[in-house]
Formats: sequence, structure tokens, C-alpha cells
Amino acid sequence: MKKTTLLATALALLAPALNAAANTIAPVPAFAAARIAAPQVIVSPDRPGWTYAAGEPVKFTILVLADNQPLKNAVVSVKIGPEQQPAAIEKNIPLSTDAIVIDGGTLSQPGFLRCTASVTVAGRSYSGRATAAFSPEKILPTQDNPADFDAFWDAGKSELAAIPMDATRTLLPDQCTGDVNVYHVSFRVTGGDARAQSRIYGILCEPKAPGKYPAVLRVPGAGVRTYLPAKTALAARGLITLEIGIHGIPVNLPQSFYDALRAGALSNYNSNQLDNRDAYYYRRVYLGCVRANDYLTSLPNWDGKNLLVTGGSQGGQLSIVTAGLDPRVTALAPIYPAYCDVTGYLHGRAGGWPHFFRPDPKTGKAAHSENPAKIATTAYYDAVNFARRVKAPGLYSWGYNDETCPPTSMFAAYNAVTAPKALNLALITGHNTLPEETAAVEDWLVRQAAAHP
Repeated sequence: MKKTTLLATALALLAPALNAAANTIAPVPAFAAARIAAPQVIVSPDRPGWTYAAGEPVKFTILVLADNQPLKNAVVSVKIGPEQQPAAIEKNIPLSTDAIVIDGGTLSQPGFLRCTASVTVAGRSYSGRATAAFSPEKILPTQDNPADFDAFWDAGKSELAAIPMDATRTLLPDQCTGDVNVYHVSFRVTGGDARAQSRIYGILCEPKAPGKYPAVLRVPGAGVRTYLPAKTALAARGLITLEIGIHGIPVNLPQSFYDALRAGALSNYNSNQLDNRDAYYYRRVYLGCVRANDYLTSLPNWDGKNLLVTGGSQGGQLSIVTAGLDPRVTALAPIYPAYCDVTGYLHGRAGGWPHFFRPDPKTGKAAHSENPAKIATTAYYDAVNFARRVKAPGLYSWGYNDETCPPTSMFAAYNAVTAPKALNLALITGHNTLPEETAAVEDWLVRQAAAHP
């Protein structure tokens, strides 16, 4: 009470002075501050689903926003053309209205037409894109299907079968959870030149509770990296998971170790000995995926029925390859698969990562396109030719805006699959996944395993 009385007394004494000051202070001007906004460039085709029949016209709407309101007084640069090909339409359009609508033309053949819009604000460039599909279900592979394809890989698998697995595993206590044990594992595999042998390393996650469980092989995207912390979510849901690396080195080392390899010995590994099908880098990798399945099916807690495979980008490639090579695979879930129809560029359309035959925009030439041996080797490693041989049901996922793995190339592989299949399209995505997309894949894997107890 005493403090309240003192405060009231003080305010009463100060009131005349405060009123006098208020009469002498200049009016406060309207609020003003430097504005910082991250503009958004939103491009959309004029049809829900972004899909048209070949020959139908498409219009693209371009909206540029700052603070979720239309941006004025800027110029939008627009390029429209088949994906990974020179633009057929190039325009600079002043932003005089809330939205720009532009005729994109059409494609007379199955494929994808991409509209890219960019704007420069305060010295920074912002861009957006949308890609319209034209009869994508009719896209056919350009890649050759060698007559001796099966004989080549049967010989490789026979060679692999003669090599003892010599498996090792080490518990990683700091990675384990209340429900899941985590191990660093390795096993032997054949070498790339059909003579040398090496090892595959990976992270194994097993449910702790006694029982028999389905197994999932997780195959990696491109690059060189550690595989820690371990991904334990699927194991917590009752699936054994093995996430492998492909480079013959442990996968639990500091990232700096892998950074040095990526910049040195493993730089451009995907084209290592591309001119020799027997020594090409991916030969050991593909057979290593089969050996990973050998390991999973040898585990005493495997349920003896369910063997699934999933991965994104290079991992999508390896998912299709593994299912095409190994009849034990019961389901696959590839996400934006790489190395699909890489010869597309030799036929005037987009090919898959690693874009061996994409012409340089300045010279018009591609580094590998004039080497017949390299072109021939890709036929034995292209995911398209493994897709033709897939027997297991699959859930395939990607978006239309992917510039790393062009949808033309992915549809070439998908359309070659004759096994039961479903396609989840996250249309707006590029070479990335939405959380909802990842959840859908994991839920599908769990349901597939539960369907065959």
C-alpha cells in the first residue's frame, strides 16, 4: 500500500510537467522503415494436374509477390521450352498487372514443357518454374536393351555368389534408442573390374523386441557422406532397415573424411571407367546391393518373406536396379530416380542424371557423346533396362519441376515397368521431397510388409 501511494503521489506531481512537454513536442510522423522482403515467383499452368494431351496448348500464369502482395515496377524474364533444351520462347515482361498470362505453346510429342520466370529485386535474383506434361504415359525409352543384358548380370551374380560374405557388425550404443538397436556393418562384394574384391558398409537398425521382421534396404543418393545419425523411424515401426554406402569405406566417420574424398579420389565417380562395362564403377555398386540383400536375408530375425528397397535420386536408381536384378525383392519405393534413359540427349530430349550426353550450351557438344564405348556401357547400367525386368509392386514418387532428374527420363523408366505400380506426384517439387511425400512412402512400406505377415 505504501508503494502504491508513493507512485500515485509522484505521478500527480509530474502531471503538469508532462502535459506541458506534450504541448511542445512535434507530431509523430507516419511510421516508416526500410523494407526487406523475399519475393516469390509463382508459375502455374492453366490446368489442374499440369497434364495435357500432346498437341493441346498451355498457358502459364506468373505471379510475383513480396510480403504476399503483388510486386510492381519490376521486369520478369521468361523462358519456355522443352526441359533441358534451348528455350523456344524468351521474353522480358514489365509487371504492370497483378499477374502475367503467357501462351506457352505445346508439344506435338510426349514430353515436358517448362516455363521459368525470374525477377531481380535489389540486386538479387528470384525465380520460379512450372512444367507442363504432355501425354507422359506415352514416353518411351531411347536407351538400347542389349541382347546379352541378362547374361552379363547373371555372370556378375554368379561371381558374387562365390565370394564369402564375411559379415561384421559392431553395436553403436550412442545411436540406439529404447526400441531399436543400431549397428555398423560390413560384408564382402565383388570389385568393379570382375577381379578385385572390396566391402560394402552400412548402418543396420533392428527392433529390440524378439520376433521376426520384414527387411528394408535403404540405398543412398549420390555423394560421399556419413550415415549417422542413424535413421531409426522405420525400425521403431517394426521393420529391419539397412542403409548402405556404395564406396567401400566405413559410413560412421567424421564428415571431413568424406569431404576430402568427394573433392579427390571419388570426384566424378559416376563416370569412372565408363568406357568399360566390366570395370565401370557402378558394377560393384549394383552387385553390392544384391549382396546387401544377401546379408538382410541371412539375419535370424528376418521374417523370411518381405524384402523391400527404397531410396531417392541415385537411391531411386538403385531401388529399380536392385528390384530388377534380385527376384527376392517383394516391393520397391523409388523417389525421383536417377540414371534413367541417359541417352535421351542423343535423341533431342532430356536424359537422366548424371547427364553424360547433355550438350554444352556454349559449344553444343557433350563430353561423352562421341565415345561409342561409353554410350554402349550405359545400356548395361541404365535404370530403364532394369525397370523392364522389375516384377515386384512399386510406389514411385517425383515432381514435374525436377531439373536434376528430368521427369521425361523418369517416365521413360516408369512406363517400362510392367509390374503393379502406382505413381505419387508432388507436382511442384524439384529435386526434393515434401514431408507428406516422405510420410506416404514410409506408410506404404509398412503396409506392404503388413500385407504379407
